Amino acid sequence: MGLFDGVLGSLMGGAVGGQLPQGAQAQSPLLRMALQLLQQNGGLQGVLGKFEQAGLGQQAQSWIGTGKNLPIDASAITQVFDRGQLGQIAQQLGITHEQAEGQLAQALPQVVDKLTPQGQIPENHSDLVNQALAMLQSGRSS
Repeated sequence: MGLFDGVLGSLMGGAVGGQLPQGAQAQSPLLRMALQLLQQNGGLQGVLGKFEQAGLGQQAQSWIGTGKNLPIDASAITQVFDRGQLGQIAQQLGITHEQAEGQLAQALPQVVDKLTPQGQIPENHSDLVNQALAMLQSGRSS
């Protein structure tokens, strides 16, 4: 799982002894929700398609590419994802719908970027998302 360990380590800011690093506990619920959005919306390819349909394909492609990640704002999250899904995320995180949108707008580009380290969607991207979710739920990164 070498590539996966590197991806999750990058997403979580590195790991110490297989445990999530200090500070990752605060980030892991949002990271888990971003990964769940990917999982529930057809993985990286499905989410990319949703961004393209919303006229935000250039931004999403930048997260996959090796160059600079273009930002999105919270309203883009609402354009792309189902309001019900966003409401569930907000409820699970204990924050408002608007806060969830804003935090996802910050987290999603980073998650997609880290899952595509070679500038392209890996063949096993669905497995990577599932493994990352399983590890986050268990509180371990390797």
